[in-house]
Amino acid sequence: MEDRRKHPRVESDEPAYISTSGLSIRCRLLNVSADGAALEVPDPSFVPSDFQLMTERDRVVRRCRVIWIKKNRVGVSFDQPGVEGGSIVPGSKL
Repeated sequence: MEDRRKHPRVESDEPAYISTSGLSIRCRLLNVSADGAALEVPDPSFVPSDFQLMTERDRVVRRCRVIWIKKNRVGVSFDQPGVEGGSIVPGSKL
């Protein structure tokens, strides 16, 4: 299967939070690139189509849009990469 990503993904296993309208859902950041990430969530039906993602360790916040959902995994793209709070790609700068 051909990988169509513009930027390589970095594997991760980091707690994070999905937040919107004053509510938050804890999730796990599974992998991340300059353009997006894959998240593991308890129940994808509670994940809004647009939200903010904040990493627990670094407290970096990014605007996200859901691209795909497969079981308890959600793929997101970042809106305006590198603008809000810096990069969440370990060891890189956006």
